Amino acid sequence: MASFTLHGIPVSRGIAIGRAHLLTPAALDVKHYLVPEEQVEAEVKRLQDAIAEVHRNLQELWTDLPKDAPTELGAFIDVHALILSDPMISEAPLDIIRSRHYNAEWALVTQIDELSSQFDEIEDPYLRERKHDIQQVAERVLKVLMGTALSVPPVLAGDEGYAPQMVVVAHDISPADMLAFRDRSFIGFVTDVGGQNSHTAIVARSLDIPASVGMSQASRLIEQDDWVIVDGDAGVVICNPSPLVMEQYRARQLALVKARKRLLKLKKTPAVTKDGTAIKLMANIELPDDCPHALDAGATGIGLFRSEFLFMGRGAHALRVPDEEEQFEQYKRAVVAMKGRPVTIRTLDVGADKPLDPTEHTALNPALGLRAIRYCLAEPQLFLTQLRAILRASAFGKVRILFPMLAHAFEIDQTLNILEQAKAQLREQNVKFDEQVEVGAMIEIPAAALALPMFVRRMDFLSIGTNDLIQYTLAIDRVDYEVAHLYDPLHPAVLQLIGMTIAAGQKAGIDVAVCGEMAGDIKLTRLLLGMGLREFSMHPAQLLSVKQEILNADLAQIAPRMRRIMRSMEPAEILEAVEQLQLN
Repeated sequence: MASFTLHGIPVSRGIAIGRAHLLTPAALDVKHYLVPEEQVEAEVKRLQDAIAEVHRNLQELWTDLPKDAPTELGAFIDVHALILSDPMISEAPLDIIRSRHYNAEWALVTQIDELSSQFDEIEDPYLRERKHDIQQVAERVLKVLMGTALSVPPVLAGDEGYAPQMVVVAHDISPADMLAFRDRSFIGFVTDVGGQNSHTAIVARSLDIPASVGMSQASRLIEQDDWVIVDGDAGVVICNPSPLVMEQYRARQLALVKARKRLLKLKKTPAVTKDGTAIKLMANIELPDDCPHALDAGATGIGLFRSEFLFMGRGAHALRVPDEEEQFEQYKRAVVAMKGRPVTIRTLDVGADKPLDPTEHTALNPALGLRAIRYCLAEPQLFLTQLRAILRASAFGKVRILFPMLAHAFEIDQTLNILEQAKAQLREQNVKFDEQVEVGAMIEIPAAALALPMFVRRMDFLSIGTNDLIQYTLAIDRVDYEVAHLYDPLHPAVLQLIGMTIAAGQKAGIDVAVCGEMAGDIKLTRLLLGMGLREFSMHPAQLLSVKQEILNADLAQIAPRMRRIMRSMEPAEILEAVEQLQLN
């Protein structure tokens, strides 16, 4: 097979080498995992039993048809029974289970996708539409399988004899879908669309999995089971590489593993600059299960718990909203896991590329619509439920509450009033919580950065969400790969807004953190230190690299260079000055 290279946007560092797994939208609805050799025949039987049960169901439908039923109904059932008996449905997926060790649902969807693509090439419109009959039959089998699938445990990445070696290739992958792949046998992600700071990219970094996005035609050009190299540092994907290229990348991969092992020695080293300035290094997490990774990286706390991931990817549940008890248990798990270290929980931040229900109608421009705190204020009962759950968790350790996307004084006051309602309700029920729980605001809208006095008067701390701050300052949809090249954290306007926020916090005597992607970018660590930042929050996988930068930084040398950077309005001049900061 011919080798070719695709260039996209690097979003998660590292190198992944494995077989391509093409992911279609239909495939996202089922579980994907590898079956151990000794369980293959049991998995084959599970699919055979499901097909047999659908056969019985169809026969019962045919038998129970009323005598006056239209003849088309009987014919419809007969067609579905014939399709189900066809070897392409009843036998081919079994071969996939035996040869690739796919679980039954995955094998069936893989085969159906292949058949559907063949039908798409048929010129006759009537025959072409028959693919829907095939898909309907498959849906029947999948429903039976999914009813029994919970009893079959997935093989987790790293299980003995099954080194993960598959790279997901898709047109797009939502954050919730990406989270569904955690702890499974996948080592890299490639998508046609997406930008450096889309939430999909952020989740890839949090999972510490190499990924490249904005590849345009990757899902069309790369074929199932092709050998793929994902160079997450360069945003390059090499398909069917030559033996020489494969050898070179395996050597680079080994060197990266060794470098990471060296960084582990810094885990217990305090984050202090050369001139003795202590820096707080916190972790960003999506779920409580991420806390052990944060501790392993030496985080001094959780600077951002993205609570919306508890609400997303909840299947067909009515409102896809966990109740107060479920939320409380999850927040409590995180708080207890961090063993007294602070846990900053951001309230529900949905909208834009993180819809609570992806099937619902979305606004023309969701990034500017009803999202984050606006959504919560529009749904006060949902908001109250979450606040009560967070407050209850505060009885088990240090909790801070962070509110996203605030821009107006009345929004701040409304938010704080609802928080007081939640506290009052808990007091009435004699439920314990931290009466002195700290509250903070995310500074991610230019209007907020330009109106800081109204924030510092009302809040205990601030956290700069650089991802959205850059997006809104530069009028760039960070999910749109066609304008992703305009996303620039070093734009002078962005630097001015960040600098103003840090300075305002210092003047008011309140903590200011950066929890966006800039915090984990080692090329920007010294820049942020020079701007006065003393609290960074990032993905656990980035923490030790940032700590190494901090240990090598001398603020006395950085300070005079910062004046030149902050005065400059020329991008090339700023970039050169930032690069110079890295040299000493």
